[in-house]
Amino acid sequence: MRLVETDLRGRRLLAEASLNKGTAFTGVERQALGLDGLLPGRVETIEDQLERIRVIYDGYHNDLQRHVFLRSLQDANEVLFHRFLRDHLTEMMPIVYTPTVGEACRHFSRIYRRPYGLFLSYELRNRVSSLLDSAPNDVDVIVVTDGERTLGLGDQGLGGMGIAIGKLSLYTAIAGIDPRRTLPILLDVGTNNAALREDPLYLGWRHERVEGERYHDFVSSFVGAVRSRWPRALLQWEDFANHNATELLQRHRNALPSFNDDIQGTAAVALATVQAALGRLEARVDDARVVICGGGSAGTGIAAALVGAGVAKENLYLLDSGGLLHDRRGDLADFKAPFAQRWVSVDSWANSSGPTDIDRVVDQVAPTVLIGVSGQPGLFGESLIRRLADLVDRPIVLPLSNPTSRTEATPAELLAWTAGRALVATGSPFDDVTYGSKRYVISQANNVYVFPGLGLGTLAAGAAQVTDGMFEAAAEAVAKACARRNLGARSGILPPLSEVIELSRQIAFAVAVQARADGVADPVDDEIYLQRIEARRWDPQYPQVRPLSP
Repeated sequence: MRLVETDLRGRRLLAEASLNKGTAFTGVERQALGLDGLLPGRVETIEDQLERIRVIYDGYHNDLQRHVFLRSLQDANEVLFHRFLRDHLTEMMPIVYTPTVGEACRHFSRIYRRPYGLFLSYELRNRVSSLLDSAPNDVDVIVVTDGERTLGLGDQGLGGMGIAIGKLSLYTAIAGIDPRRTLPILLDVGTNNAALREDPLYLGWRHERVEGERYHDFVSSFVGAVRSRWPRALLQWEDFANHNATELLQRHRNALPSFNDDIQGTAAVALATVQAALGRLEARVDDARVVICGGGSAGTGIAAALVGAGVAKENLYLLDSGGLLHDRRGDLADFKAPFAQRWVSVDSWANSSGPTDIDRVVDQVAPTVLIGVSGQPGLFGESLIRRLADLVDRPIVLPLSNPTSRTEATPAELLAWTAGRALVATGSPFDDVTYGSKRYVISQANNVYVFPGLGLGTLAAGAAQVTDGMFEAAAEAVAKACARRNLGARSGILPPLSEVIELSRQIAFAVAVQARADGVADPVDDEIYLQRIEARRWDPQYPQVRPLSP
């Protein structure tokens, strides 16, 4: 049992979530720390407390209430919260993360209870460095957002903080990152969501979003302050709008270890899922024909990862709101241009004067892999999928948009329309599907398979940067884990979430080794990386607490 000394006593100690043990404080601790009379007489174990938490949790009637309860528990007792989350990870993930966290973000100002993390307002832009002094501890992992593109829900302003909090809880539950050394940060640069600005309960800056150089100067001052204070902290960019996400990553990825989970994390888990599914079919990556619907940061990130893994550019078709990307279009952003088809290759069937929609692309390409990151519910309709099933015997269909309400098609629909032949994984959680007399396990191809292990490996390696190779190593580790399982035909494409904790260790080691190969890590032996990975894993057990020695 670890030992913690503190100068906090009585109610102040009970209010400190990282030290509070509640009814599990021993008799000796209660007397020494001024807790006698403040707690019920019975001394409980953490197992006793977990039984009570289970009863309370089960008493709530909807998922948003359960989310609020778990957040309140996190505010009151970090060890108990993370132990409950870890012990019931598969059940709790949809509550602390997608899809319920989307509702929590929409209602953030209305369900707000206690301060958590840092809110850096543009109004305080000249004090960013000093505001970081409010962080209670040294920091290993930061998740930062400006809330402009929260899941598939658009601009949620200050509410985007809910995603940052949820992501960091999974860093702890899955990779064992000490929660005291994590920090969610909201860059409050206003919101273009007029309904939020007019909401009397909205807690954010009631101003239209700051844009252009003023915005980038503010973000740069934030990155500089983080680099000065915590130069090896891992910085995860989260839910930034497409027009900022790629530029921010390019500007700052070499300043300190950082990555954009919507671009690189989504790409890595999509790549792992495609590789695992192709492996199931004994098919080759370089023979795949891929159609990606959604030309934002996620879609282009997936495209880059697939091309890097061997998919031929001429066999990869990317669509955005303007239809198929091709080099005759004059409206392509710079980050989309590398994935535009050559017009000479598609002029026999593509439109030159208007959008070439998904139906025509599927009819002409007969994709073996169809991926959705469009945020358009129902985009993969029945007629489209039935035609795909006529063209491809075992299509791989991945509707990855979050939350559940934004998915391009449900697994039940996809299996029904393909007579059970499609290999399906989704971005949000779905129940298993029974089609005919057979039961199909639906994998959630969520970034949670990658980012916790990637973060742990980055820290264990002492990496100065997060390279593309480190993401490729993470994806390969997931795909290898799938291959080792020798899954049956109707099992999920990916390992179940119940195995993701052990998987994160494997990913962490692969990432650390790749960081060394890329020249950005401490050049030590493999055994040292393994030792560091284990040493960094925080276990949700209560410490012994005693007064600070005089």
